[in-house]
Order: sequence, then C-alpha cells, then structure tokens
Amino acid sequence: MPLNRPLRVLFVCSMNQWRSPTAERLYQNDARLQVRSAGTQRGARRRISRTDLAWADLVVVMEREHQRAITRQFPDPSLPPIEILDIPDDYAFLDPELQSALTTSIEPVLSLWLDAPPGRTP
Repeated sequence: MPLNRPLRVLFVCSMNQWRSPTAERLYQNDARLQVRSAGTQRGARRRISRTDLAWADLVVVMEREHQRAITRQFPDPSLPPIEILDIPDDYAFLDPELQSALTTSIEPVLSLWLDAPPGRTP
C-alpha cells in the first residue's frame, strides 16, 4: 500500500444520486479505504469541491464526461489521479446490477493502487 493509512477514494457521478452514492455505500466499511461521493453538476445532492479533491488520493468517476467536468472546473495540475469506470446512468440507488457493475470495475482499480510499492502510484 502506498500510504500508512486507508486510501482516500472519491466516487463521482453527475448528480450524486445513484452511482457514486452506491459506490460509497458499498465501500464505506472497507478497512482499506476512506470514501466519499460527489456529483459534477449543479443541483447535485452533494457537489464536488476543492476540499474533496484535496482530501482524495484517488478519484473514481463513472463516465469520461465526469473527468472532463472535473478538469474544466478545477484546472489544477495537482489534481489527484482520476480513474474512469464507464458505468452508464442506467440504474437506481443500490440496484443489484449496479452494485455488481461497480464492484467488478472498482476492484481492479483498487488492486493497482493498494498493491503499488510505497511512495509510488500505479
């Protein structure tokens, strides 16, 4: 693990209603992680902020457009790394298919990050 503490992961979707809160719920009790979720759009249940980005070691977005929105809104070279899952907005909160899609997509990303040598990112 690259850190001597849990990896801080920020899950992001558009409105912070279905996908990112589901991911946050799935991983909230995972001892390897500290998690938060946010949305990129105005009107999001919880909109992404500079504070979220400063907190995060890794940002996991549901779609490429979320990455674009973050880099447009926060044009800062010190942004944490952003991983894209390519999970469409086709599910409700905690939908079993969404949970499966998230776990299948997130676990390989986490493995890369959690298994990286100390002081190095994947």
